[in-house]
Amino acid sequence: MTPRADFVSDKDWERFLEYSRDLETPCIVVNTNTIRLNYQRLRGFFPYSQIYYAVKANPEPEIVSLLAEMGSNFDIASRWELDMVLSLGISAERVSYGNTIKKARDIAYFYEKGVRLYATDSKEDLKHLAGNAPGSKVYVRILIDASSTADWPLSRKFGCHPDMAYDLLIMARDLGLVPCGISFHVGSQQRDIGQWDDAIAKTKYLFSSLEEDEDIHLSMINMGGGFPAPYTQATNDLSEYAAEIQRYLLDDFGDDLPKIILEPGRSLVGNSGILVSEVILISRKNNTALNRWVYLDVGKFNGLIETLDESIKYPVVSSKDLPGCKEAEVILAGPTCDSMDILYEDYKYRLPVDLRIGDRLYFLSTGAYTASYASVGFNGFPPIKTHIMRAGGPN
Repeated sequence: MTPRADFVSDKDWERFLEYSRDLETPCIVVNTNTIRLNYQRLRGFFPYSQIYYAVKANPEPEIVSLLAEMGSNFDIASRWELDMVLSLGISAERVSYGNTIKKARDIAYFYEKGVRLYATDSKEDLKHLAGNAPGSKVYVRILIDASSTADWPLSRKFGCHPDMAYDLLIMARDLGLVPCGISFHVGSQQRDIGQWDDAIAKTKYLFSSLEEDEDIHLSMINMGGGFPAPYTQATNDLSEYAAEIQRYLLDDFGDDLPKIILEPGRSLVGNSGILVSEVILISRKNNTALNRWVYLDVGKFNGLIETLDESIKYPVVSSKDLPGCKEAEVILAGPTCDSMDILYEDYKYRLPVDLRIGDRLYFLSTGAYTASYASVGFNGFPPIKTHIMRAGGPN
């Protein structure tokens, strides 16, 4: 059995198999050395940026601590994430409250803890910020519709039209807040680099208009995340994203670049994790059915929610994979009593014909949005457990 090319090195794969052999399934094994290398690579390609890791991608304390030691800041979505980050000795000055949907009392909680950088995209939220985080820096998220080219779109729910963003930044100034910048997100697992071009152009328009008309000087662009992890569908290399995005920034802003913030999640931790699962049942729906149904002990509700609508297609390796083994198409489904708990039915994975109950399937590139998405007890299944495999050896 060997991993798919470009995802896991032979050496790491052998270490992983040795470490995971006796682990109870389902579980996720994360290699922190991969995260370290991903962070160094991102810093190398975007030396002019500040990185704010999106904690929601994988909030494992050891991952957060590692990134903090390497110089990362943190994008936080809730007071519980904030408490965890602060408990690790990370200062509030390294935190951005990036969620545009928040309670007034939660804003007050963040402010009390020392956070002074907030995202917004609506008038009511801005009023809450003025009342509960006076004098803080705010940036407005603009609406970017890139749903057709992102595997996991983030359009519609978040952000506002640039015209409204213009008004909100004026309103922020008038309410005693500090209007500092614009943010956008082109969608998670974004395969079209050109989406950044459109977003940066809209941002430049707002920068220029507000300075000329209102004497408001914005100083920051938060470009969110969107850089891809290696799943089954090919994407451009991070170096190509970096080169094109730098060109877009220079075309619009010249050498006078504002402060640039990146909020990577998936691209930092996605390929660091392997989800280990066990085959519970293999069946056919009638005597002449071509496709087997393969039921696993992991599904949509305990780790693989991003298979919803078959959006994210993880590379899958079986413990029966051997050179030259005969394979056939299967339908993959989870263990719960919910008919929605089908992982892949339209997109057919091919697995060995001699796959048996008790064999293992390994979902590669599952370090992001798996354990942090899992339910806390649907059907009584416990949250999926994460194991950390460090560079010096498993733990």
